[in-house]
Amino acid sequence: MEKTTIEKIMAPVSRFIHLEYTSGIVLLISVVVAIAWANSPFHDFYEHLWHINFTIGFDKFLLSHPLHIWINDGLMAIFFFVIGLELKREFMEGELSSLQKASLPMTAALGGMLVPAVIYFFINKGTDAAHGWGIPMATDIAFALALLSMASKHIPVSIKIFLSALAVADDLGAVLVIAFFYTDQINFIPLAVGAGFLILLMLGNKMGIRSTIFYLLLGICVWICFLLSGVHATIAGVLVAFTIPAVTRIDEQIYSSNLRKLSYDFEADIPERGTLITPLQNKTIQKVKTLSMAAETPLQTIEHALHPWVAFGIMPLFALANAGIVITSDFFSSIINPVSIGVAAGLIIGKFTGILLFCWIMVRFRISNLPEGANWKHISGVALLAGIGFTMSLFISGLAFKNPVFINQAKYGILTASILAGILGTVVLKRIGAKDNS
Repeated sequence: MEKTTIEKIMAPVSRFIHLEYTSGIVLLISVVVAIAWANSPFHDFYEHLWHINFTIGFDKFLLSHPLHIWINDGLMAIFFFVIGLELKREFMEGELSSLQKASLPMTAALGGMLVPAVIYFFINKGTDAAHGWGIPMATDIAFALALLSMASKHIPVSIKIFLSALAVADDLGAVLVIAFFYTDQINFIPLAVGAGFLILLMLGNKMGIRSTIFYLLLGICVWICFLLSGVHATIAGVLVAFTIPAVTRIDEQIYSSNLRKLSYDFEADIPERGTLITPLQNKTIQKVKTLSMAAETPLQTIEHALHPWVAFGIMPLFALANAGIVITSDFFSSIINPVSIGVAAGLIIGKFTGILLFCWIMVRFRISNLPEGANWKHISGVALLAGIGFTMSLFISGLAFKNPVFINQAKYGILTASILAGILGTVVLKRIGAKDNS
C-alpha cells in the first residue's frame, strides 16, 4: 500500500522529468543546428531569414516586425505564459507551496542570482556593458534536468525535485528582473488599457468563467497592450497565467462517486453481440467527458496542452534563431573580453558559489534541511548544472544590449559557460551515482 502511494505521488514528477529530459535533447540539437548553419556556406540565408518582415492586422492597426522579433516577443510570451502557470501551480500545491518546502530552493535560487550578477557587474563596472548583469542570473531548466537525468539513475529523486523547484524560483527572479530592470520607456496609456484587460480576466476567474477562448482572447489583448506600452510583452504572459482558474467545479469525492455510477451504467448496457456501442453507452461516455472536464482545473488543462508545444516547438525555434554564433579561427581569443568573461564567470563560479553558500547558511542555522537522501556532493553537482543558463540568458542578453558586438560577446560567454557547467556537473553527479551504487 505504501509503495503504491509513493508511486502515485512520484508519477507526475517522473512524467515532468521525462518531458524535460527529451526536450533538453531537442533543444541541444537546435543549438548544434544553429551553430552549424551560421558557420556554413548558407550563413547569409541564416542571417536574412530572421529579418524577414511579417505584418498582421488591418487599416491603421498593424503590427509589423521581423521574424526574429515575432519569435522573441511573440512566441516567447507563450513560453513565459507556461512559466507563469507552473509558478502558480507550484505556489498553490507544489514545491513552493509552503515556507518549509520553498525555503531551501528559493534561497538557493536567490544566491544563484545575486552572486553571478555581482561578479559580472564588478568585471564590467564603468563600461557600456555593465547593464548586462542580469544575463548570468538564469538557469536553463530543460538542459539542466536533461543532464541530471543522464548523469546517473542513482541520484535521489529529491535532488531532481530540488533542481526543478530551484529553476522555477529562478524563472520567477528572471521575470522580475526583466520587468523592473530591462523595460525601456513606458507608454502609460496602452499599459493602463492592458491593466483593464487583466482586471477583466481576474473578474472572469472570480465569476467562475472557465472558457479557454475567453482567457485566450483577452490574453492576446493584454499582450498587444504591453507590446505597445514598452513593458516587455513576455511579462504579459506571466500576468495572464496568474488569472487562469485553478479550481475544479466538483470535488474529488463527488467526481469519484459519479464516475463509479457511470461506469456501472456503461457495463450494464454492454451489448451481447456486435462492435458498436449502444445509444445509452454513448450518452454515458458524453457524461463521463463532461464530468471529467468539471473535475479538471483550467490551469492544469492549459499547461498540459501547451507544455509540449513550448518544449518541442517554441524553445527549439528560439534556440535556432538566437544561438547562431559564428566561430572563427580566433574564437578563443574573441572570448577574452569583459562581457564574455563576466557572463562565463557569473554562470560557472557565481552560480556554484551562490547556491552552495546560501544552502549552507540555511542548513547551518537550521532554517531548512537538505533534500531527503541528499548530501553536499549532490548539492555541489546541482550547483554546477545550474550554471547552464542558455535559453533565459540568451533572452536577457537581447534585452540588455542594443550593440550587436556585446550581444555576440554575451553569446560566447553563455555558450562557453553552459558547456563547461554541463560537463562539470555531469561528471560530479556521475561519480556520486557510481559510488552510491557500489
